[in-house]
Amino acid sequence: MIWHLILGGVAGFLAGKVMSGGGYGVLVDIILGIAGGWLGGWLGEKLGIHLGGSIGYLVTAFVGAIILVWAGRMIKKVA
Repeated sequence: MIWHLILGGVAGFLAGKVMSGGGYGVLVDIILGIAGGWLGGWLGEKLGIHLGGSIGYLVTAFVGAIILVWAGRMIKKVA
């Protein structure tokens, strides 16, 4: 469980750096990475994609975090 939190945090931090315009700050990026791990795992399951191991979880969390950052920015633009 702790390892997943660490990997999710790293994924969120990386997603915040990769997305243009910077992230929301280190703490929010880490939280987005953790939530992104859950989102990415759920999407992967629905699409029949399974990436095993720590690297697979990191990739899954990274993709999920990017989706969450993108969605957050779209909502922020509309509001």
